[in-house]
Amino acid sequence: MAPRVLVDAAAVPADRGALIRYVDGLVGGLDRAGADFAVACQRADAERYGRLAPSARIVTGPPAITHRAVRLAWEQTGLPVLARRIGAEVIHAPFYSIPIRSGLPTVVTVHDVTAFTESAQHSAVKASFFRSATKASVRHAARVITPSKATRDELLRVLSADATRIDVAYHGVDPDLFHVPSAAEIGHLAERLGLHGHAYVAFLGMPSPRKNVPNLIRGFARAVAGLPDPPALVLGGGGGWDDDVAAVLGDLPCGVRIVRPGYLPFADLAGFFGGATVVAFPSLSEGFGMPVLEAMACGAPVLTTARASLPEVGGDAVAYTEPDAAAIGEALRSLLTDPARRKLLSEAGSARSREFTWDASAEAHLISYERATER
Repeated sequence: MAPRVLVDAAAVPADRGALIRYVDGLVGGLDRAGADFAVACQRADAERYGRLAPSARIVTGPPAITHRAVRLAWEQTGLPVLARRIGAEVIHAPFYSIPIRSGLPTVVTVHDVTAFTESAQHSAVKASFFRSATKASVRHAARVITPSKATRDELLRVLSADATRIDVAYHGVDPDLFHVPSAAEIGHLAERLGLHGHAYVAFLGMPSPRKNVPNLIRGFARAVAGLPDPPALVLGGGGGWDDDVAAVLGDLPCGVRIVRPGYLPFADLAGFFGGATVVAFPSLSEGFGMPVLEAMACGAPVLTTARASLPEVGGDAVAYTEPDAAAIGEALRSLLTDPARRKLLSEAGSARSREFTWDASAEAHLISYERATER
C-alpha cells in the first residue's frame, strides 16, 4: 500500500516561476493518480491547491511563514509536528531543504547543483544557502529526486552522493497552459507587447548570469544585421541581477529592437511562445529546462544549448548552439532565414513535448516515496 505523503509547498513564491510550476504540476498529477497525500502551504495558497488536488488534504502553516527566515525555522519544527498530526509516513520537500530531525523518512528534490559548479552565476547569499541546504538534504534524506539524468550525474560527481538513493523524475508540461495557441491568443499577446503583428524572437526567464542573456542580446544583434524587416527580441520574465544586461543594451546598434515586458501571466505564455518566430534559450546550465519544454508544447521552433540537461528535454526536436555570442548569432540567423526548418522544428517539438506529462512524473515520485519507506 502506498504511504501517506505530506508535500511541503510552503516555499511557493508569489511569482510561481518555473521551479514552482513543478510543485503545482506534481500536486495535480498525484491527485489524478489517487495518491494518499496532503499539501502543506501558506494560507494564501490553500484555495489554489484545493482546486489542483480536490482529493488531497490541504493544511496551512502559521501566517508568519510568508517570511523566509520564519518559514525555514518552521520547516524544522512545525512541519514535522504537522506531518505527524495528519498521519503522514513520508515528507516530500520539493525545494532543496528538508526538516533534518523529523523522525519520518524524507524525500527531497534537488533541481540542480549550479551553486557548487557555477557559484559565480548566483548571488553570494543564494549560492551559500543552496550549497548548505543541498549538502544537508543529500546527507539526511531517505531518497533524492532529480529532474534529469544530467543533474543526477552532477550530484554524484560534486557531492559523492549515494547513487542507490537517487531517483530521476522528469518534469511534465500542463497542456491547458502550454499548447499551440489560437490566432486570438497570439494577437492578444502581440497587442499587449506593442508588437502589432511584428515578428519577434522570444526569451523567458530571470536574467541571471546563468541564463546567458547578454550573449543572447549580442547574438541577436548579429543575427538581424542587414535583414530587410528584422524581428524584435522580447525578453520576458521577472527581474534579475545580471548587471551586464544593461551595459549590453546600451551598446546596441540603431535599429535593434529589444522589448522587456517584465513578468508575463501564465495565461499569456502560450501566445508568447507560440507566436514567436523562434524561442531562444541559450542557457549555460539547467537542472531541467522548463522553458524549452513549454515552448515546444506551444509549437515554437526552439534554439538552445547542448549543455547539462537540455538535450534530454529537446532531443532531436530543437536546434542547438554554443553559448557564445557569435555562435548564437549564426544559429539564430540560420533559423530566421529558413522557414522550412522552423516548421520542421515546430512539428517535432510539439510531438516530443507530449512525452513529458505530470502524470508520468507523479508515478515516478510515488515510486520514490515507496522506496523511502522501505529504507
